[in-house]
Amino acid sequence: MAGQISPTRSAMLASKASLKTAQSGADLLKRKRDALIGEFFALVKDALAAREELSGVSKGAYTSLFGAKAWDSPEAVESLSLAGSGDYAIDMQIDNLYGVKVPRIEIPERDTATTFSPINVGARTIQAATDFGGVMDGIVKVAATETKLRRIGEEIKKTSRRVNALEQVLIPGIQDDIRFIRSVLDQREREASFTLKKIKAKLEADAKKDKENMQAGNHGSAAD
Repeated sequence: MAGQISPTRSAMLASKASLKTAQSGADLLKRKRDALIGEFFALVKDALAAREELSGVSKGAYTSLFGAKAWDSPEAVESLSLAGSGDYAIDMQIDNLYGVKVPRIEIPERDTATTFSPINVGARTIQAATDFGGVMDGIVKVAATETKLRRIGEEIKKTSRRVNALEQVLIPGIQDDIRFIRSVLDQREREASFTLKKIKAKLEADAKKDKENMQAGNHGSAAD
């Protein structure tokens, strides 16, 4: 960049201002990245807990299902499963986390009442239906936490790339410009100082010579 910039004092001031802005931007981005990393690791615990909870309720639900099929017959269980409602509404909001849009999903209150008559259904089938409702809640919770985790992770990578671009490319380039301008200005100042000294020496020599000539002329007049 040094070869493309005019080595003037105004360019020096502009480069210093750009350097300050770039350094401030890098500091802000690093603070944002550090905050996101903290949120990321805190959310990792929630995601692992949600996965573990889903694994637990899934095992219980499938155990209930196997029991229901054994007691009420697979055909009866599968037939009754078709009678259930397929609707599962969730309340999703979008939160802004350090500039990152992340979903916030509220687990709905499930209606535990069966959609079929319990007179013709065994207790194990009812229990299996209830347990699989818990599996659905677990899936939603895992999806919510892992989606949020993924978006924060992507933003951390993006922010890190911006920080690296500032610290490894832009800021060193501006610093090179400043060093280049300073070296040219210093060289010009040295040349100007040297030129002034030569002019001063010449003026002093001319003044001395004029003085000597004047004195010589005065002596000649006196002799006459």
